Amino acid sequence: MILPKLDTPTYELNLISTGKPVRYRPFLVKEQKMFLMSAESEDTKELITTIRNVLKNCLLDEVDVDNLPSFDLEYLFMNLRARSVEEVVNLKYKCNNNVKNKEGEEKKCNHIVEFDVNILEIEPTTYDNHTDKIQINEKVGIRLKYPTFEMFQKYDNLEQGEAMLQVLVDCIDYIYDEEQMYYSKDSTRKELEEFIDNLQQKDLEKFKDFFNTMPELKKDLNFDCPKCEHKETITVKGMQNFFV
Repeated sequence: MILPKLDTPTYELNLISTGKPVRYRPFLVKEQKMFLMSAESEDTKELITTIRNVLKNCLLDEVDVDNLPSFDLEYLFMNLRARSVEEVVNLKYKCNNNVKNKEGEEKKCNHIVEFDVNILEIEPTTYDNHTDKIQINEKVGIRLKYPTFEMFQKYDNLEQGEAMLQVLVDCIDYIYDEEQMYYSKDSTRKELEEFIDNLQQKDLEKFKDFFNTMPELKKDLNFDCPKCEHKETITVKGMQNFFV
């Protein structure tokens, strides 16, 4: 018996890094099973691998998913999740305000407050002063690529400072001077590491600005604890909050 075929809707989203539109379909039951298996393992690397594989299945245009900037991957996944499951996600936040009990002792309030967040309302935050070109001096500069999740995962066993230096080396697209451009793909890793090692500390601060002002996905929520009446603004970041 030939069963009827089901029509699957298609959607379009502009990538943050390029502004180019890409088409995608919602993930299906077979892909939902992949997510469930990743959630059970509680392995972040496996989760990212699953997200990449599902995106490869669901994207209808040719996209190099493995080399997508981390914020593009997050943006695609969050929109894919909204279209596949539901737009609104229920989040829980534990109040960390210090309150005094009857004996005068301070302790955390710990009251849990629930929020409903519409994922499709989370737009990327961009910064006007952001640039991918770092001018070292009047003659020499560096053009950077955006980091991928794979870059961060490669060095998660290193100390934060060393890990960021290694990610920085991975992010070099090319180095340029007055005469030519020196592409990283034509250089050895040792040569690139030596170039970074010979920079001044003030130059490294310029690279920090690049990473700190990259586009990011976040939403500020007004938190009002009904138990202790504490008020604050909390920021929800990243796709880990919207995985389920």
